[in-house]
Amino acid sequence: MSLTNIYQSRITTAAEAVRVVQSGHRVFLTGNVSVPQKLLAALVEYAPLVNQVEVCQALAIGSADYVKPEMEGHLRVNSMFISANIRKAIHEGRADFTPVLLSEFPLLFKRGILPLDVAMIHVSPPDEHGFCSLGVEVGLTKSAAESAKVIIAEVNEQMPRTLGDSFIHISRLTHIVPVNYPIPEYIMGEEGDAEVVEKIAGHVASLIPDGATMQLGIGAIPDAVLKYLYDKKDLGIHTELFSDGVIDLFNAGVLTSSRKTIHPGKIVAGFILGSQKLYKWAHDNPLVEMHPTEYVNDPFIIAQNDRMVSVNSAIEVDLTGQICADSIGPKLYSGVGGQLDFIYGASRSKGGVPIIALPSVATLRDGTKLSKIVTMLKPGAGVVTTRNHVRFVVTEHGIAELYGKTIRQRVQALINVADPQFREELTRQAKAQNYI
Repeated sequence: MSLTNIYQSRITTAAEAVRVVQSGHRVFLTGNVSVPQKLLAALVEYAPLVNQVEVCQALAIGSADYVKPEMEGHLRVNSMFISANIRKAIHEGRADFTPVLLSEFPLLFKRGILPLDVAMIHVSPPDEHGFCSLGVEVGLTKSAAESAKVIIAEVNEQMPRTLGDSFIHISRLTHIVPVNYPIPEYIMGEEGDAEVVEKIAGHVASLIPDGATMQLGIGAIPDAVLKYLYDKKDLGIHTELFSDGVIDLFNAGVLTSSRKTIHPGKIVAGFILGSQKLYKWAHDNPLVEMHPTEYVNDPFIIAQNDRMVSVNSAIEVDLTGQICADSIGPKLYSGVGGQLDFIYGASRSKGGVPIIALPSVATLRDGTKLSKIVTMLKPGAGVVTTRNHVRFVVTEHGIAELYGKTIRQRVQALINVADPQFREELTRQAKAQNYI
């Protein structure tokens, strides 16, 4: 049978395709901005006809209809990273959270720890050889999809064709649902105090050497860092995700990737979050290599890049250097993501620079200000990066270098980068703990 005939024979509607999902099935839902919108909407409409269907995902951006209270007993999300659209459902006990390193997320499916009945994915149209690209979300999807018994794919005319280990053949697709809608945009840099963010970004940039390979996480701070790198030379990217800031850095001749130890000349990533401009730039761009997350986020792969720089954020940092990034006290907020993967990978890199960057102050809804540098983490807080892994902590007030430092030295360094209004109280509490 010709490729055309194979493709045509598997075309169906979203409503028909989701009927392959049966009660008790485990379904993988591709995430980030690549959530297959038509399939998810059809699954929600079909849900009252099935019971106890588990939907596995990581970060998902978009509708929360599939975790509404009326879905209880029919669809239940099991998320390995808590995105904003499902946070309320998890807090109310209507959805589940499974803690796992991002580097190990696809291995849960690949190794049969969480066997998949169905994968719902989102791909580009096939090329002349019958291969579809997973586009803007390769890292978390490729291995999961290949592990499922049934693959339902939205084939989107507007999904960019990204290169690398990013392809799946149409013969693997059980059901094909043609669609044509824009990939949602995710614009970085819109949250937080802009002045504070800029100060933090400037401090972080001062730690980045020429020839560095960088990982930049989600959020305003990592994106702002890119604006302070135009005086650097031969920077590279090896990261779980990248956004629009890389385009200008590349056009300025700063981002050459020429001094990367592995994959020289290439931007290596697992997924893309950004604007339509970024998606068009990444389309068929040989500079960009997309790979599964179990490769991109493997600390022992990351460490092979000399001068590896990782930049991640936190909710709280205690005076001994423990990093909480996934919860507010016992209330689950996000997940470990790739923070520990890249902190550890960068710390094992020759000349590596692992950085935790955060504002020194959190402002509550009522205007109350709290220090994010604390004597002790809140009871129940999760430790994402241990005090043994942390090296640099950066706030708008400066850089605390903690590696090889005693608790007494760490305490003083962290108090020095706390907001001035909290330093006296932190000092008093540190003395009460006999830290200083």
